[in-house]
Amino acid sequence: MTTSFTTDADRLGETADFVREQDASTLLPLLLPGLDAVELRALVDRCRFSHAALLVFPPDPGALRAALAGCGLSADAPPMPSVVVRDRLAARHLRDAAELDVRILRPPVAGPDGTSRTVEVFTLTVPPGSDLTGIAEQERAREHEAHLAFEIEQPDPLVLRGMCAIFARHGATADGGGYNPHEDGTVFYFSAPTDAKAGYRRVELYVPGDHRDVLATHLDEHRARHSAETLLRLLTGAWTTQALAVFAELRVPDALHTGTGTGAEALAQAVGADPESLAALLRYLAMLGLVTTERDGFRLTGLGALLRADAPDSMRPLALLYGGPFYRSFGALGHTVRTGEVGFDHLFGENHFDHFARHPELAELFDRSMAAGSRMFDPLTDHPVVTAASGAPGRRTVVDVAGGNGALLGRILAAHPRLDGVLLERPHVLDAARRSLDAAGLGGRCAYRAGDFADVPPGGDVYILSRILHDWDDERCREILRHCARAMPADADLLIVERVLPADDSASLATAWDLHMRCNVGGRERRAEHYTRLLADAGLTLVGHAPLPLDGSVLHARPAAALLPGDG
Repeated sequence: MTTSFTTDADRLGETADFVREQDASTLLPLLLPGLDAVELRALVDRCRFSHAALLVFPPDPGALRAALAGCGLSADAPPMPSVVVRDRLAARHLRDAAELDVRILRPPVAGPDGTSRTVEVFTLTVPPGSDLTGIAEQERAREHEAHLAFEIEQPDPLVLRGMCAIFARHGATADGGGYNPHEDGTVFYFSAPTDAKAGYRRVELYVPGDHRDVLATHLDEHRARHSAETLLRLLTGAWTTQALAVFAELRVPDALHTGTGTGAEALAQAVGADPESLAALLRYLAMLGLVTTERDGFRLTGLGALLRADAPDSMRPLALLYGGPFYRSFGALGHTVRTGEVGFDHLFGENHFDHFARHPELAELFDRSMAAGSRMFDPLTDHPVVTAASGAPGRRTVVDVAGGNGALLGRILAAHPRLDGVLLERPHVLDAARRSLDAAGLGGRCAYRAGDFADVPPGGDVYILSRILHDWDDERCREILRHCARAMPADADLLIVERVLPADDSASLATAWDLHMRCNVGGRERRAEHYTRLLADAGLTLVGHAPLPLDGSVLHARPAAALLPGDG
């Protein structure tokens, strides 16, 4: 059992003991100080204490079963989907709800008078190394989903409205809710009053049946109360970017530990900072889940560890780039929106490729930041085009066009010893790529070609354009694709890695990157049908596309002449 889940198991045991010992008549006055005898009787007569809830993050189902058994809780019933908590998590962490398989278990326990109630256990499985680790760290620190719940036993709409009014009169505020069709029940969440003494910040009223009419009023109150706060958080987003950049620039993550806390004084001395200002920065980052505040100081979370300089696929270069030159040029977004011109060019007087080429330290930072997003590449080594080339007779060649430091090509060559590679790049980039691939023992299987897009080498079996086309306007993209098409044999394949804009305008990192590319680079993100047209103009046909991590996609194209009628 992991250390983090051991903490979850302890919380699970404490919650089970709490549920066994409490009842509505003792809890309600603690939750709603100021209740008079008449109001308390009205509530106690119409609802019962049903459960206390918590959200846990087991590494696997077996660990969850063991933790439940250790608390004397049964796990016989299969877990059900939890729509409400799933959607709340997705909204808080800006994730696609479909990625979050939140489940709910309700193991029964007996109350002090023998009455039945439950411990409500929300679970999201987070295996070691999962990209959900950051969510788990933040949720453990903030305990957003921990709450007490009361079930209304006679769900009359008039009674329900009256109970909501009593809660509001004593300082409880609407905090969301929803209807769960899987169990035909409606949930009303409240934030507990500031003077509540029950030890929980949230309260749930659970009502069997569909009461979305009453829920609509409740949710309107929630939205009205949170609109200004939500907008204020959005307006201060620049503060977050700079806080992360300074955190990375000072190498604070490298000086912190994930297992124990470090005091602000000692930390400030280690990184060369003012203790009080550093502590203020860390308290802010604790709200974002990058550190936690412990009795012995500040502790680094898994999310914060991604900014360590020596972390695998470290995201420190991205923090420095987005908090540095691209942060400055994003201040010219208004110019881009008004004129359609590139904000970076307007601010610096030249495009970012030329600017970085004249500043080697920025060029190196840019190349390292591109490598920081390489987790997008993980599934590409198993792409059918790559595995088919690897399994074909003889040796086959993968050509990575403008492949940066060779991170993607290196992954493919390492996974498929029968493949060789060709890396086309600018001369100063090739030097770093050669060192990297030589260090990985792959240099003997890779040829290096200095040049531009016009120099795409012929005769390859698989060609790759990874995060290239989004740098350019449509006409330049057509030129690049035509250079590839001319170099490709009739039976070759082209893999294009990009963030593809969703056809339905659903939430996606591609939408944010589209704005970034227009302001800072002069390119744009595109929909799949847009790529289809660009490929067709170059004599290529889009065969299909598949999702990648970090909202990426891989598009598969072939020379149009190579496709028989009905192919693709």
